[in-house]
Amino acid sequence: MRYPIVIATVLIGAVGAVLWLLGFEQPARWGFAGFALVVAAIELWAIVKQLRRRQFGVDVLAVVAIVATVAVGEVIASMIIVLMVSGGKALEDYAQGRARRELSALLDREPQTAHRLVPGTTEIEEIAATAVRVGDSVLVRSGEIVPVDGTLASPNGSFDESSLTGESLPVARSHGETVLSGSLNGNLAVTITATALARDSQFQGIVALVKQAARNRAPVVRLADRFAIPFTAVSLAIAVVAWIVAGDPVRFAEVLVLATPCPLVLAAPVAFMGGMSRAARNGIIVKGGGVIEQLARIRTVVFDKTGTLTSGTPTIVRIDAIAPWSEAELLTYAASAERLSSHVLAASIVEAAADRGLVLLEASDAEEVAAQGVVATLGGHRVSVGTLRFAESQAPDAAVRDIDGGELAIYVTIDGRFAGTIVAADPVRANAATTVRELAVRGVRDVVMLSGDAQATADHVASLVGITHVRANCLPADKVEALRGILDRPVLMVGDGVNDAPVLASADVGIAMGARGATAASESASAVILVDDISRVLRGLDIGRDTVSIALQSIWLGMALSIGLMVVAAFGVIPATLGAAIQEVVDLATILNALRALRPRERLA
Repeated sequence: MRYPIVIATVLIGAVGAVLWLLGFEQPARWGFAGFALVVAAIELWAIVKQLRRRQFGVDVLAVVAIVATVAVGEVIASMIIVLMVSGGKALEDYAQGRARRELSALLDREPQTAHRLVPGTTEIEEIAATAVRVGDSVLVRSGEIVPVDGTLASPNGSFDESSLTGESLPVARSHGETVLSGSLNGNLAVTITATALARDSQFQGIVALVKQAARNRAPVVRLADRFAIPFTAVSLAIAVVAWIVAGDPVRFAEVLVLATPCPLVLAAPVAFMGGMSRAARNGIIVKGGGVIEQLARIRTVVFDKTGTLTSGTPTIVRIDAIAPWSEAELLTYAASAERLSSHVLAASIVEAAADRGLVLLEASDAEEVAAQGVVATLGGHRVSVGTLRFAESQAPDAAVRDIDGGELAIYVTIDGRFAGTIVAADPVRANAATTVRELAVRGVRDVVMLSGDAQATADHVASLVGITHVRANCLPADKVEALRGILDRPVLMVGDGVNDAPVLASADVGIAMGARGATAASESASAVILVDDISRVLRGLDIGRDTVSIALQSIWLGMALSIGLMVVAAFGVIPATLGAAIQEVVDLATILNALRALRPRERLA
């Protein structure tokens, strides 16, 4: 029922063949001709609707070929063309289904149930995954899918994260480490402590991205339609010349039978779906074929600094305390004030205190000032932790402290006096410099870094990774403005945080480093890298170039074979019925070539 014209064509063809063999040739001819013209009218109406949307496709050739073969009495050829056009759409769906296999695999693994440990008992209850609450203890048996994001409560475990990250080998996790929903548990049953609801977990975000990627198919048509008008014009020109020279309208039909548009209609969608599927296997969710096409032509790449070129997890490198406070006292006060904050630096300070075995103090009150710092009352002392400007508002004697390149000072005041600084550093990713260097090999002409940090810090990181164009002290609006001013396009923007969402949406292609669940960035980006690996940007560019190359090869292959056969048919050596059958072989060759986009290839230079 999904393909009624295909079924009708087969049934009418079978009935007509029986009538023909029984000697009822004329009724069979009328039946074939009438059905073919009905299908031509349906296709013509679809063409009219496309033209109203200012879209021109090559389906017009199929309509002309059907009408021409009916007009000259080649009704069998007209039925083959109808089967080719309608069957081509079914074949396209099959090929795209094959190419979409890896995307569908993610959806098939969506967890439905969970085994919750009942608090205070040894009982286990089976509940819907959506019913798990933060803090619940969940048992994940051997071979089961982890239902929600959590931390491992068992001593250790092994998880298959291949459908999430593309990593083929199982990943070992230790007690306290993060376990992602959608990963497959190994041989040992483990217990996790839920850290997110099912709807907020990593896997649900990926499922949403996959569904959006599967729906967003319109851009792939543009690549084929660029060839529609010239191919149509050449085909009609060959057919008309053949008719005039031969003086026989049959020759016109014989030529156009070989000009049916399936190579153009099928090649691009199949190749692009193959590229999207290959990207998914490599831990990259691409939201549509148009993104793949843009990735193949990137000329400028823009990186955010924190969390993209750097690890995004600052570590405390030293503590500069001012008497009468000691380093331990300064860190204890700072961590006690910061432990309720969601800022990444706060987590680093609290972790440093825990590593030293410090006992934190209870805050009688605490207030966080966005983008500035935290102030709290701890054991009768008023403590503030934050930027230099924030410290100066709490203690007039706060002063700039010397720091090395790439370091960040966190200023602490106690009871209105400057107490010292905690110095943190965000290390550059080990493969960041290699990634930047390899971009030039892939045709990228310029690499830019945008950062909200101070100029000295930004320059230091840029020098380590090999970037010469740097813009620091940027607010989100400043990044958007800088991006719009870039002339060498298309522009690829790579970022990770919520503050990167506007600039990711403004870029020709925005890639979000989504491994840490930066939802706002992931939703606004054109593609999401599911693993915490910046080198996947290179892989995305490779997949884009490979996919577009294969799509174009398939289109040119189909057109070259069709035009070559049309020229031969112009001399009257290929009857219309045989020509229609030969064109099916051309369609098959085009599809098989386009499916090569699924397979890994050597990196293009």
